[in-house]
Amino acid sequence: MKRTREELVNYRLWRAKDSLEEAKILAQSEHWNTVANRLYYSAFYAINALFVKNEIQGATHSGVKSNFHQEFIKTGILDKELGRLYSNLFNKRQEGDYQDFQIFDKETIEPLIDKVSNFISEIEKLL
Repeated sequence: MKRTREELVNYRLWRAKDSLEEAKILAQSEHWNTVANRLYYSAFYAINALFVKNEIQGATHSGVKSNFHQEFIKTGILDKELGRLYSNLFNKRQEGDYQDFQIFDKETIEPLIDKVSNFISEIEKLL
């Protein structure tokens, strides 16, 4: 069954919000590396919704990051702070998933939860 672009946008936005909820649940158990992963994916899915809406390609994680900055941050459509947040999440996900002995703590990761919630809200305004 073929889906519409609007359905795909809504699905990706749902994935963003669902991943944020997963992060909140994992935070209660203090699984900070996994929280960092889910926060990154929450932002990633929100950006992908924005890309689908605007017919922008992003074939890799690095490509999504690059195109997000090029199309939405450098143009002033979204605040530079959101670009810095996404870069930070990108780096933390890389470190937490692939670097040996990288253990995140509550002080580092917990403040990002509200920031990602705001990130999704700002992207939702553009959808």
